[in-house]
Amino acid sequence: MSKKYTVEKTEEEWKALLPEESYNVLRNKGTEYPHTGEFNLHFKDGSYNCKGCNAKLFEADHKFESGCGWPSFDEAVEGAIEYIKDTSHGMTRVETVCANCGGHLGHVFDDGPQETTGQRYCINSASLNFNPSLKK
Repeated sequence: MSKKYTVEKTEEEWKALLPEESYNVLRNKGTEYPHTGEFNLHFKDGSYNCKGCNAKLFEADHKFESGCGWPSFDEAVEGAIEYIKDTSHGMTRVETVCANCGGHLGHVFDDGPQETTGQRYCINSASLNFNPSLKK
């Protein structure tokens, strides 16, 4: 039995809602090529939300340049992420999915900045929308 999420849609509804690359990442656990994503080197005030359901996932204050080729964050919004053991591709990792719609975001690793959380959320740009801050 699969988990129920607050936001649920049929595959046809997801396909109609999302651009092709975002659908592949969010619904098929795909990965965009490194250093190609819109938000990899994006550093503006605001928040990063799930492209599937618009739930807030990360604050810009927690984004950093890791050099890995994907947007990296050292902390997620509390309760926004579900963590799933991933043993695909011959390795053990921790997959991150949106806790609101179940969309695949990327993975989290323990090689982030030691002066903060030590975490590196390695997230596909295709799974995100950016909501700019209204700060003056």
